[in-house]
Amino acid sequence: MKALKQYLQTNKILKNCLLGGSFVLSTFLLFSPESEAYPIYAQQGYSNPRAANGKIACANCHLAEKAVEIESPQAVLPDSIFEAVVKIPYDTNLKQIQGNGKLGPLNVGAVVILPEGFKLAPSNRIPKEIKEKNKGVYISPYSSSQENILVVGPISGDSHQEIIFPLLSPNPETNKNVHFLNYPIYVGANRGRGQIYPTGEKSNNNQITSLVSGQITKISKNEKGDTLLSLVSLENKEVSQVIPSSLNLLVKEQDIVQVDQFLTKDPNVGGFGQTETEIVLQNPLRIIGFMIFTFAVLTTQILLVLKKKQFEKVQAAELNF
Repeated sequence: MKALKQYLQTNKILKNCLLGGSFVLSTFLLFSPESEAYPIYAQQGYSNPRAANGKIACANCHLAEKAVEIESPQAVLPDSIFEAVVKIPYDTNLKQIQGNGKLGPLNVGAVVILPEGFKLAPSNRIPKEIKEKNKGVYISPYSSSQENILVVGPISGDSHQEIIFPLLSPNPETNKNVHFLNYPIYVGANRGRGQIYPTGEKSNNNQITSLVSGQITKISKNEKGDTLLSLVSLENKEVSQVIPSSLNLLVKEQDIVQVDQFLTKDPNVGGFGQTETEIVLQNPLRIIGFMIFTFAVLTTQILLVLKKKQFEKVQAAELNF
C-alpha cells in the first residue's frame, strides 16, 4: 500500500484535474435545462426543438456526432405535394445496449423543421407508392400549434435508414404570412440510444468509471453473469463495483486506477446529426413569364437567322445580275 500511496501522490495534479473535470461534467449533466432529446421528451420539454444557436434538442441526450442527409426539391409550387427524404446511415451489423442491458438492434428518430406554412401532407393526398414505402412509419406534428415541425421515432433502424416525409407546400393566396421566397429546412436525426435521460441521469449506454482511487485486487463474475470488480482504496477500504456483462473492460487485476477513470470501453455505437437545406416556394406566374420570355427570345433568334439568309440571297442575286 505504501507504493500505491506514492504512485497516487505523484499523480496529484492529474487527480485534481480529473476531480475538477468530473465535477463540471456532472454539474452540466444534472442541472442543464436542455437535457431532453428523444422526440417525445423534446416535445414535452421544448416549445421549439431548435435553439437560438441552431442546436437541435436531440443533441443534448445523443452526445456522439453522426452524419445525416436530406434530399428535397430545389423549388416547389404552391399547394403541391412533394417528398423530403431523410437519410440516417449506419452499419446494420452494429448492436446497441438496450435498457435491460442486453444487446439489440438500433432504433432511429428524426425531427424536420419546415418553413412556416409547410406541413405534413393530408393522408388523402399522399400517393399510394409513398404510403407503401412509409409502412410502419408514423410521422406527427411537433405540437398542435406547430404543424411545420415534424417528428418520427423511435422506429427500427434496420428497415428505415431512409425516412420519406410527404409534405404539402402552402398557398400565399390563402396564407398571408407566406411569400414566394427562399426558405431553410432544418433536420436532426439520431440512431441508437442516448447517453443522458431527461432527468439528467446517465443511461447504461455509457462508460463505467471508477468510484475511488485505488488498486484492483480481483475481477470475478456474479450469478447474473455481470463482472464484479474489487478495489482497495487509498484509505485502505474495500470497494466493489458491478460492471454489466455487455460492457468490455479496459482494466485488469492489480491495475492502479484514479477516481472517475474509465474502466470499460465506450459501448455507444449511435449518435445524432443535423443538417439543413433550402427550398424555393415558386410563383407559377414567374414560370409562365420565364417560358414566354424564352419563347420570345427563341422566336426572335429564328427570325433573325431567316432574315439574314433572305438578305444573303438578295445580295447573291444582285451580284449575278
